[in-house]
Amino acid sequence: MKTRPSDKSPVICEGIGAAPGIVIGPVFPVAPGRLHIPRYEISRTKRADELQRFSAAVAGALEQIALLRQEIAAKAGSVAEEVGDLLDAHSQMLSGSRLVRGIEARIDEGLNAEAAVEDGIAEIAGQYRAITDVYLAGRIDDIQEVGTRLIRNLVQAPMPRYGGVPKGSIIVADEITPSDAALMDPALVGGFATILGGAEGHTAIMARSLGIPAVLGVSGLLKAARRGDLAILDGTEGRIIFRPTDAEIAEYRARHARQVENEQSLARLRELPALTRDGTRISLKANIELPVEVGLADAHGAEGIGLVRTEFMFMNRETLPSEDEQFEALAAIVNAMGGKPVTIRTLDIGGEKFADVFEADYGDDSANPALGLRAIRFSLRHRDLFATQVAAILRVSALGPIRILLPMISNVEEVKVVRRLIEEIRVALVASGRLEERPLPPIGVMIEVPAAALAADALGRVADFFSIGTNDLTMYTLAIDRANDQVATLYDPLHPAVLRLIQFTVNAGAAAGIPVNVCGEMAGDARIVPLLLGLGIEELSMSASALPRVKGRIRSLDSGAAKRCAEAIMSQSDRARISVILADFNEMALG
Repeated sequence: MKTRPSDKSPVICEGIGAAPGIVIGPVFPVAPGRLHIPRYEISRTKRADELQRFSAAVAGALEQIALLRQEIAAKAGSVAEEVGDLLDAHSQMLSGSRLVRGIEARIDEGLNAEAAVEDGIAEIAGQYRAITDVYLAGRIDDIQEVGTRLIRNLVQAPMPRYGGVPKGSIIVADEITPSDAALMDPALVGGFATILGGAEGHTAIMARSLGIPAVLGVSGLLKAARRGDLAILDGTEGRIIFRPTDAEIAEYRARHARQVENEQSLARLRELPALTRDGTRISLKANIELPVEVGLADAHGAEGIGLVRTEFMFMNRETLPSEDEQFEALAAIVNAMGGKPVTIRTLDIGGEKFADVFEADYGDDSANPALGLRAIRFSLRHRDLFATQVAAILRVSALGPIRILLPMISNVEEVKVVRRLIEEIRVALVASGRLEERPLPPIGVMIEVPAAALAADALGRVADFFSIGTNDLTMYTLAIDRANDQVATLYDPLHPAVLRLIQFTVNAGAAAGIPVNVCGEMAGDARIVPLLLGLGIEELSMSASALPRVKGRIRSLDSGAAKRCAEAIMSQSDRARISVILADFNEMALG
């Protein structure tokens, strides 16, 4: 937090830009403060009573969730559906789950209920924080919301609500839960900022879905906020300015006007193809982590879904999803896309990426979990789980065009084994009458480890398409964990080694006559897009919000010039020089 002299002067607080947009409005602090959580020992004779008190808090939480479900059900659109699924997950966490059993065990050992909940939540949240995958770590929101609800019931403190705020207000709070975010009215709430939360959590996803600018993870937030003061919230840059100067207000009003103009300009591109100036057609698709994002993909003009991360079906639950449950979840996505192609990645979990449902029976204590039993390795070790998921995916193929994507492939034999298994499952489904006779959907390979990229010529003979996951490919190639602050600055997708692996994969795909797409963060970076097109990529998949910007960049490009830029870059061995060449090309192309 940056402060200037005088308590009436502006205060700038920095955080995480979780939902883009600029809003200028009055501050509406919601400061329930940190709950005082008592901690004391319960005598043996009173532990049964304490367990009963905890049970009453659980029952109360389940009742509150049921009422919330009714309230949210009245809302139209995918947000209501997604929050309904979220509340179902919360109910499951409160119904004989590992969380509840752990809390009861702590009470049975003599700890009071409030402290037992606090410790139980802290333990599970700590396990999630240790996960380097931002999507899975983002599920901490759900665990903490359930814990907060239980503690508030125990100390008889109501959950804060955000109705009745002045129109255009910027809500400032310690924390805003996903379900509370879903209940916000975008016509009333200008934006919100919180101390807790991250860009990949459910709260952020809800804010983006509703179009409410949000900044999360802001330290010193409540100390700077005074009710009724004017503030500027920039959800794109992750900044909130309390009591801004006239010059700052003028600057951000101009920024907002430019942003609106740019968004309107990009919105006009929604129905236009991603076509370069010299006629090269690029297919633009969206990556989704949760079903609620399907609406965003469609709104931003996605030509399909390039990556469905199926892990959402396994999170926040104590039992494995059945074939029918997985079918219904995936069917909702395929149906919502209305005939546009959907690429479904099989379960990418294992190593450090374990959901609660797997922990007891499938845990991995590997010293290097990112190099351990994960993704396709996990699926081939536990073929019953894999068969259930594949059966659901094959059944969904009857509803619309889909592709099956295999994560973390490193050799040809893995693909051959998987293809045989999928064919066996298809035959069994047809024989049982659950699937009509039809060809297998295209089966593709994620290129995300150097071994796969270097063996792409061989993999091209057994795969129907390649999808380059640049995030993991960069991590594994450079041996850098970008979640590690000490080495994160060395993470560079423009490193010559990474670019050469991408180039080798593209050339191998072309030789095999199969499509190659990029689905990592590079795909959504408009400044890198010319390089990818120059290397021969003709399909990109990214977060939905990046689609208009990338389409606009493509339509301003000449593919021949992009190819010459790529050739110049691929002749370099110096990372800094590569960045300069790309920056110069973008500057000249954009005028």
